[in-house]
Amino acid sequence: MDNEKPPDTTPQLIRHFGPLQATALNMSNMIGIGPFLTIPLLMSALGGPQAMLGWLVALLIVIPDGMVWSELGASMPGSGGSYVYLREAFGRETFGRLMAFLFIWQFIISGPFEIASGYIGFAQYFGYIWKDAPTGLVVVAVGLLNIALLYRQITHLGKITIGLWIGTLLTTGAVIITGVMHFDPQLAFDFPEGAFDFSTGFLFGLGAASRIGVYDYLGYYDICYIGDEVKDPGRTIPRSIIGSVIAVAAIYVAINLSIIGTIPWREFVPAEGNQAAQFIVSLMMEKVYGAEVATVLTVMILWTALGSCFALLLGYSRIPFAAARDGYFFALFSRLHPRHHFPYVSVLVIGGLSILCSFFSLGVVIDVLIATRIIVQFAGQIFAVALLRKNAPNLKRPYRIWLYPLPSLIALVGWAFIYLTLDPLIILFSLAALALGALSFLAWSRSTSKWPFAAPLPAPPR
Repeated sequence: MDNEKPPDTTPQLIRHFGPLQATALNMSNMIGIGPFLTIPLLMSALGGPQAMLGWLVALLIVIPDGMVWSELGASMPGSGGSYVYLREAFGRETFGRLMAFLFIWQFIISGPFEIASGYIGFAQYFGYIWKDAPTGLVVVAVGLLNIALLYRQITHLGKITIGLWIGTLLTTGAVIITGVMHFDPQLAFDFPEGAFDFSTGFLFGLGAASRIGVYDYLGYYDICYIGDEVKDPGRTIPRSIIGSVIAVAAIYVAINLSIIGTIPWREFVPAEGNQAAQFIVSLMMEKVYGAEVATVLTVMILWTALGSCFALLLGYSRIPFAAARDGYFFALFSRLHPRHHFPYVSVLVIGGLSILCSFFSLGVVIDVLIATRIIVQFAGQIFAVALLRKNAPNLKRPYRIWLYPLPSLIALVGWAFIYLTLDPLIILFSLAALALGALSFLAWSRSTSKWPFAAPLPAPPR
């Protein structure tokens, strides 16, 4: 009896998210404010309804990429998502340390920027209700509210997630039903002359539209970031990812057609400097039902935006926590709340950075977050699947990519297209950030005497 191991009293995360909560989390993240905010930007990318091709290209990227996430998430369901996959695939004590570090490095840039895009959208639509609302004050207020909602136990978060998801579905349903009832095909398919003439300009415009489409789909993998809190992750994670992508794709097409089939797209294109583009859905509902109904719908859109930001901060707050818990990030982030058992330090830090990032323009926010993720996270994970299949063939894989490796190759080509059609300054910024991250990793490793500066192991005795 004296040799028995004492019970582990360390606070543990609670596995509470089942298929319904996981799908709700992903869809709340994916829909959010995105389609209500970016449709004018999407139309401006190619100058007309042909810009919907951007969503199609984005869909052809995120479905196979969702399969990559599904295999990795089902086989390694731990908090942190990409951090865990990259670390294990590239070697926990060698290049995996570098990849995990670089992922966290880029995440510190991209994660808060993505959450900030939701806060920006919230502030823009709030401007329909309060014309002279101080944007900065609105952003800070909704950011603090989001932190407050997440500052509680995970069992409560599942209920909040379902509630926000229901609000999201009601909002999108109201827009789609209105669009169906008042749809004018002559407006919706009013293509400009030469809409489909192929040229270099068309190619880069398609890249811009696809980039916006990818931004709108981001979040299909959000459940992977809280793998330690998912019930039966081998089944729940793949089903929630693929199901969310298919459902949201249908919703996006319906919302887009509803808007441009009710309001002439030329009224809000180009989007830059056009006030109508800031709350186009509210103007659509005002045109059909009047200002009072439009105000109610705007409140529902604000609810949807909050739901998206909530889902993002919930998932992203677990990434620094997981890295710190494993010794790859500052130990402060590994702390769990002593009573409610959630990573409260990470919630506070990521939430605070997101508020600060909200003071950049929406275009900069979208481009930066996409550019900084592609190389390390999305492309890195595609190679991670291949490495794990080669080096860990006996790893339990409840889900395997269908028709492998074709989906991985399609996703890789798609991400390359998105990246190479970015503004050169954004590409340069992303590469500079990556190089600075690599130098920081080397300096950190040298100061801690870890790979590649670890002392050689003593030779075994003869």
